Order: sequence, then structure tokens, then C-alpha cells
Amino acid sequence: MFFGFIQGALAESVFKITSANFDTSSAVISLTSSNIEDFPEISNIKVVKLTNPTRVYFDIPGAILAGAKKDWVFTTDGIKEVKVSQFASNPNIVRVVVYYDDNFDISNMNFVTLKNGVFIKLKNDIVKNPFMQNIYRDDRASSNDFYEYMTISSASNPNETIARIDNAFNNHTTLSYSQELKLNTKYYADKIIPKDSMLTITGMGSAAIEKPMILSNPSRIAFDMPNTLVNKALRNREFSLGGSDTARLGQFSVNKARLVITTPNVTKYIPVYSRDNQSIVFINSDKFSQLAISGKHANISGYLNNKIDDMTSAMTINFDAPVIHGFDRTNSEVIAYLFNVKNMDESAFNKAFQKTDFSSAKIEKTSHGTKIIIPIEHDSLVTSFMGLDGKSLKFQIKAPRTIIKETTEQTPIEIKIPPINMPKGTDGKFKVVIDAGHGGSDVGATRNGVYEKYITIDVAKRVEKMLKAQGYGVLMTRSDDSYVSLQDRVAFSEAYSPDIFVSIHVNSSTSETPNGIETHYYHPESIPLAQTVHASLISSINAHDRGTFKSKFYVINHTTSPAILVEMGFLSNTAERGQLVTNDRKQATAKAIVEGINNYFKSAQQ
Repeated sequence: MFFGFIQGALAESVFKITSANFDTSSAVISLTSSNIEDFPEISNIKVVKLTNPTRVYFDIPGAILAGAKKDWVFTTDGIKEVKVSQFASNPNIVRVVVYYDDNFDISNMNFVTLKNGVFIKLKNDIVKNPFMQNIYRDDRASSNDFYEYMTISSASNPNETIARIDNAFNNHTTLSYSQELKLNTKYYADKIIPKDSMLTITGMGSAAIEKPMILSNPSRIAFDMPNTLVNKALRNREFSLGGSDTARLGQFSVNKARLVITTPNVTKYIPVYSRDNQSIVFINSDKFSQLAISGKHANISGYLNNKIDDMTSAMTINFDAPVIHGFDRTNSEVIAYLFNVKNMDESAFNKAFQKTDFSSAKIEKTSHGTKIIIPIEHDSLVTSFMGLDGKSLKFQIKAPRTIIKETTEQTPIEIKIPPINMPKGTDGKFKVVIDAGHGGSDVGATRNGVYEKYITIDVAKRVEKMLKAQGYGVLMTRSDDSYVSLQDRVAFSEAYSPDIFVSIHVNSSTSETPNGIETHYYHPESIPLAQTVHASLISSINAHDRGTFKSKFYVINHTTSPAILVEMGFLSNTAERGQLVTNDRKQATAKAIVEGINNYFKSAQQ
């Protein structure tokens, strides 16, 4: 049976599952304990398959789910929903229920237990170590950054962890746990430990870092941590690292933290990841000997080269024990410092990657362990991952699109903007970009077979038709069910130089309760557009007014014209979903957006 490899002896003592999280990049549910050493292994799991609706469930005996039940709705093919809840308290049982489509092959679902918990893989991707978490990226934005919500709902007294997170996200001091709390984060930074030339950040979740920035006047290096929330008590405090070196950790945006280390040695500070990725040490590489490396030494047990596409390759390195590693990314190299890896086989490494895109990579022994060096082209995109069990590292390199390896008449790939003839008319001088959210392989929010991407394109086309009839010049970022990246959507808009940018979306929640209309903006010059369009929507549609919000969605953050993102209702709310799919609601929404645009330009001319 596909659950047959869940092995181990069931512990008699009661243990707490302190977190239940979902990693969209690898479609993994993780159920973890606060104490890695004490988390019991599980055996004798009985999996029950049910129909109407099609689902399977399994129980974890002797377990307590700290805080509250979890309920995720997925856009991944086949899986519809996963619920984690406290099924019983005497005896203690946590139940996991997975709902899936009738045509989904449940053999694609893998359940494994590691030392710190249970990991549920919802789709069968590639390679032998699929349980990966992103820990470094060159990209400063991802389509997942502002759509991943960890939800905590509770009507009972929460534990200390939930109270601490709630306090961090909310300004109120009187805590209410009868409400749903949306936490836009994968990592909560809860503690800072400064030492000589070293700063340790510890927390909960999955920590990641973006490509560092070197700044001057004064000399400093900045590390952004995406999908991260910082404990308010730690924000913007100055910590001494010895000598003239200081560090500050701040909340750069609602979903990103920024660590700034002021030092003349900006190129020396390297992030070092713990085995469980719950802490990161930023240390001057000249002080590597100060790192207190404890626990079992790790040996390299295997290598894997994976050609993802014509421009992207990945190197995966497997270990027989969790690895502690540092990561440095320069303009010409990726360097991984393996601090608890003492034994290496250089010939095996060279043989594994000969005749691959990593044939020029090399492995070296150092006084601190082992070092892997991967040469890269300038402006390559680098992403790295670590296995949830700490026993694997993956380095993914995407070559720059503009690179030309031979002296020819080739030119870099350019984005071609479709020609648009500006109609003559009273309002013909105004140009508008309409951005239908999602599309193609990116279906957006889903519920009961309804896909967000179909609703957004339908409403967007109605808006386009009305605007063109009134003399506007209109550019659609997509006109059919095709995938367009966030970056390309912005590039299309910037090349067109519109007067305004309007992105159309449908909202969703893990709870069926939320409903209503939201309008988002980011830059101050977008506020009048957001207020005008939102007022038109609320006055035209019988829906709950959820207000306007300053939000750092990629498309409205990176466009230079006034830009807004409209969430026209909640697909997760049964009643509102029934309205959103009707022609009347779609037409009313499109008409209200157009009226709001008209009112905006009228106000601007006065």
C-alpha cells in the first residue's frame, strides 16, 4: 500500500503537533513538533478510503494539535482540500483528511516520517529527495509571496506560540480567538543572538534569503528574507557585532524582513543555515572557526544532475545525516560551505557531473569542512533548496536570457508588445491596461470545480469591450487561457505606458465565512484610482465592503503608472461563489469597474 513505508514504533507518551504548514513549491504538508528530539515515530497507520466525496483519512494516535485545526484548499491538480484537526481528546487523536478528484491516482501521495514529524507529499514530481524547501533565491518577488496564507482559527485558549504570533500580526492588546487570522508568512523570526562578527536569527517555519545588496555611505550589506515576519520587540534594534560592525533587523514590508549589517567587510558576511532551517547565522567568513558545530558528521552519499529545461539545470547532493551549510553567491560563483562534512571523494563528484552543465564545478576540502564551488554566468538566476530532513541540498541555476555564447548577429530576446490602434474619441487620449489574473497552468483560486482564471478573463473582456466602445486604448495582458508571468505582465504594461493599470482577481480563504469586495493599491499615486473604482464597485454590487488596502502585490508594485488590484469576491464563500459565476454578477462587476475608471479620469481633469 502507498502508505506502507511509514515505519517506526509508536510512542506511548502524548506529544504536541505544534505546526501544520504547507509548502506550495513542493506541495508538502508538514506536521512538526516543537522538540525535534522527542517527536515519536509512527507505525500501524490505518488509512481509510471514503466516497461521496472521494477522500482518504488517517489518524495519528497519542497526538495533540496545539492551537487549532487547519483547512487548506489547493490549486494543485487532483487534490481538492486537506484538513488537519483534533479528532478526539480521550484518547488523543489527530486526524488528517485528504479530498481529491475521482480521477486522481492516490499512489501519487507519499507519506513519510522523519525525526521531527510527518511529511505528506501531495504530488509525485521528480527525483529521490522531493521534500525540499526554498532557502535562497535571486528573484526578489514570486507569484507565491502574497498568496500563501497560514491560517489559525481557535475558539479555545491558544498556546503560547499562537498568542505570540497573533501579537506580532495585530496591534490590539486584547486577543480574540474566535476569529480567523491570516498570516502572510512562512517564517517568524523570534530571537536574535549577537556575538563577535556573528548574528544568529532563530524562529519558527522555513527561513529563506534573497540575493544580498551591497550599499555604501555607510558601507553595509542587506539581506532580505521573503515571507518573513519579525517579532515587534526585535524590529530596528541595533546589535553590536564587535568593533564597528552593527546589525539591524526590520520589517521591510508586510511580508518581508530586511537584515542590514553595517561593516567595512561587506563581502565577508555569509549566511549559515541550521540543520532544521529554524535558524540562520550571519557570520564573517574569517571567523568560521567560531561556529559551534555539534552533532553527527555528515558524509556525501550521492549526487544527481537534473536538466529542468533548455536554460535551467539543478545539482542535488545527498547526505547520510543532516548538513550544516553556508551559502555565498558572487557574480561568478555559487559557493556552498559544508561545515560538518569532513570526508569527500573528489573523483566521484567530478564523474557525477562530467558532460553536464556543472562540469566546471569543483569540490574542495577546507580547514572548516568541505567547499563546493559552482561557476555561473553573469546575471544567472540562482535558487537553492534544502531537504526537510536536512539531508539534501539542491542548487538550481538558470542561465540569463540575454547571454550570447558566440560572436554572431544574434540579439537578446525581446518582449514584443502587440500593436494597438488608439481609437479616436472623446476619451481616446487615455490608455488602460487590463490584467486578467492567473491563466493557463496557473488556475488561481479553486473551489468545487470553479477556477478563478475563467472568471477573471470573462470580466476582463467585458471591461475591455466597454472601454474600447468609449474610446479608450486598451491593452490586455492576456486575451485567452494562457499563462503570462508576473514579470511579463509588468513588461507589457511598461512598454505600453498606460495612464492606469487594473488587475482583476477573485479572492479565496481557507474559511467559508469571509465575503465581499476588496481593492488593493501600493504606491501613493494609486490611492485616488483605488478609492474611485472601489466606491463604484460597492455602490453597484450588493456585497460586503471590505475596504481598500495597501498591498505589495507584484504587478501593482512594479508598474510605474497608477495601478490597482480588484478582488471581486470570495470563491471560498458558497453564496458568493454562486453569484460570481453568473452573467449578472460578471456584467455588474465589469460595468462598475468601467464607471470607476470614467469617474477617476473625470476627477483628474477637474
